[in-house]
Amino acid sequence: MKNTLALFVCATAICFSVSAQDYKNGSRADVDDALAPFYHGVASGDPLTDRVILWTRITTANPSETVSWQIATDTAFTNIVNSGTVATDSSRDYTIKVDATGLQPGTWYYYRFTHNGKHSITGRTRTMPAGNTTNVRMAVVACSNYQSGYFNAYRDIVNRNDVDMVIHLGDYFYEYGPDDFDPGMDSSRLQEPYKEITTLEDYRMRHSFYKLDPDLRVVHQQYPMIAVWDDHESANDAWSGGAENHQPANEGNWQDRLSYSKQSYFEWMPIRDVHQSIDYINRTIPIGNLADLIMIDTRIQGREQQAGTSGSVVNDTNRTILGHTQLQWFKQQLSQSTAKWRLIGNQVMFAPLKLFGQALNQDQWDGYPAERDKILRHLSDNGIKNNVFLTGDIHTSWANDIPHPDSVYNSSTGKGSAAVEFVCTSVTSGSFITFNVPGNVIPSLISHVKYADLSKRGYLLFDVTPQRVQGDWIYMSTVANRNFTSSTGASWCSVDGSNRITACNSPLAPRGTNPPIAPIVSSIAMPTQQVVVMGCYPNPAQDEVSVQYYLYRPGNVRFTLTDAGGRTVHEVNRYASHAGIFQSELNLQQLQPGAYLLHILSGGQSVVRTIIKR
Repeated sequence: MKNTLALFVCATAICFSVSAQDYKNGSRADVDDALAPFYHGVASGDPLTDRVILWTRITTANPSETVSWQIATDTAFTNIVNSGTVATDSSRDYTIKVDATGLQPGTWYYYRFTHNGKHSITGRTRTMPAGNTTNVRMAVVACSNYQSGYFNAYRDIVNRNDVDMVIHLGDYFYEYGPDDFDPGMDSSRLQEPYKEITTLEDYRMRHSFYKLDPDLRVVHQQYPMIAVWDDHESANDAWSGGAENHQPANEGNWQDRLSYSKQSYFEWMPIRDVHQSIDYINRTIPIGNLADLIMIDTRIQGREQQAGTSGSVVNDTNRTILGHTQLQWFKQQLSQSTAKWRLIGNQVMFAPLKLFGQALNQDQWDGYPAERDKILRHLSDNGIKNNVFLTGDIHTSWANDIPHPDSVYNSSTGKGSAAVEFVCTSVTSGSFITFNVPGNVIPSLISHVKYADLSKRGYLLFDVTPQRVQGDWIYMSTVANRNFTSSTGASWCSVDGSNRITACNSPLAPRGTNPPIAPIVSSIAMPTQQVVVMGCYPNPAQDEVSVQYYLYRPGNVRFTLTDAGGRTVHEVNRYASHAGIFQSELNLQQLQPGAYLLHILSGGQSVVRTIIKR
């Protein structure tokens, strides 16, 4: 989503290269010595009544590892309810994913991983309730661009400690390089790899980089996350056959790039591998009899290419954003649901967004109106009420009625509205609106839009009871640094059976039912080591290996490559002016196939990795 709302307002055989970021202000991602070897922390996701996905990643020099895991009802792990071991290796980038079963509904648990006597940080998670359920509360987030600022929204969600889960609606990370436009870009907060990512190794390193951010790491530690991808997990304005930000002439085959993004996503995210052979992410997660959370994929699975402004193309009745298979599945989920509410995790704005009859963004459902009409008619034809779309992507905040295509919508009474939509703003990503727009301007122009804010960053606090759903937009005072405060910008509700959105009487009150957060571990003393190698990508390799490493202190870094006989093949020295994450490329094109040792020396510490040349 790059332009949404714009209309609306070496000569040697082998060489290493250190990215330009080495000479800038440095990364703010944090490799915490106290977390070794589980530097990326822990995460959980896709909770059901009796199970939940547990995730971590081990940083190692060994070809494979076996890690133990435990899940308990207490932080001391005196009441362990399940445990086991799991193996990992380079084929899944040393990530570990466990579907921990045998759990009780609606229960908080603590979990950890162990390797050679060292524990990961303790994670906290919660299963879904079963049967009669009177309340659930969630934080809804989207669009977390590292280069646009600090993830203060994630930290605020942890600080409030009153939600049951986090719903991430996509753009968990961004594929961009440092020169891609974002109006809020922070030049001191540049991400690795220091380029647009296109290969499996690139996507893996970008996932690794993001999960080293302390605010993202802590929100994963404290809550289960239910996530779907949008476009930037692959490339901007993606569709099933390509993307606006993919040029085959110099970036290769789109399906290859898409498969790399999908593979790394399933490796690095706490998502259940429901569709192992086809990598689909649409799924339904019941929340007792209160709600069914239906997560759909409007981005990759079946989306046709975005249209221009030609009505004959946009209004093609066969045009699809979900794909015909997913559309039938979605309609079936809506019909079969017996819950009070249907919450639909959806990437792009569902409600019409037109000005003077012109759709403002064909990447949204406005570019696929016939399919939107099919869904709305399915709801009305089958008498399915209480349908709530939870949406991300657009970097701004919206509360919308969704008019039925065959009705005359009355903005005063809400008559003619078939569903409602809560659009969360971004965690950090800029909105392309750099000036203040009074809150009443957009609703005065588009009658089914009840609330819009085009500038603030934060998240949606979303609360569900049998009587109503309520969304509070929580805004951060800044994303430029970590000295932030949060405030409630607006509160909107939809009452049972009304199919419309109305202003709430008051913001949501704090809810004191959660147990204490899991201990947040952080190093205090200066680490004894100087360099940590997070990974070598790919390995084995044919032409090039990228080395992702972290320096705890500025200083010289020497790279030495030796062959099986101990002979130095190449040596190069670099100087890093700051601590942080770096990426270096090793060109292997002139080497004979075989095994080589890479020695990385800095601050008196030598780290050795085996590199295989195919």
